[in-house]
Amino acid sequence: MKKLTSLLTMLILAIASVTLVSCEDEMISSTLQGTWEGDLQISSQYGGRYYDAAYSQICFDRDVYSYTAGTGYWVDYYSNAPWDYIASHIRWTVKDRVICVYFVEDDSEVFIEDYYISDNHFYGVMYEGDTRIKFSLVHTSSPNWNDYNYGYYDYPSYYTRSAAATDSISPERPKRMIRVR
Repeated sequence: MKKLTSLLTMLILAIASVTLVSCEDEMISSTLQGTWEGDLQISSQYGGRYYDAAYSQICFDRDVYSYTAGTGYWVDYYSNAPWDYIASHIRWTVKDRVICVYFVEDDSEVFIEDYYISDNHFYGVMYEGDTRIKFSLVHTSSPNWNDYNYGYYDYPSYYTRSAAATDSISPERPKRMIRVR
């Protein structure tokens, strides 16, 4: 009987821990919703050169059918590259306190862990493969539910060339990456 009681106790603890992690993931994704800006140490490789983004903007839109996932966009702005910005559609999820951001156009993903998130600040560690960087973002806007149009938004999904760019530049998309500067 003692063995059955201890097995039942362990089962209840396992179920409770899964339920608590799920609730915590829902709270994280709720706080994550909105637009965040800052320096993410993003670079793009193009034509054998690296270009560092001046700052980045990420918009997390929460899926109305899932409490821990959503879509949005990620835009990296450049001041020293042959383009002004690179924008991508993203899909994101929160699972076991790890945020996974999938870049649709690039077919790649980054993970965010060991982070702190509040209504105004979001900082932590982002990694892609073996590369890990620290980041700090500021919350700049939240969805206005009184003026929200449901449906697909046509966010820019490529890059724009700056006025200084020449026609000799190939239309190939630059490769986004995180790297330690």
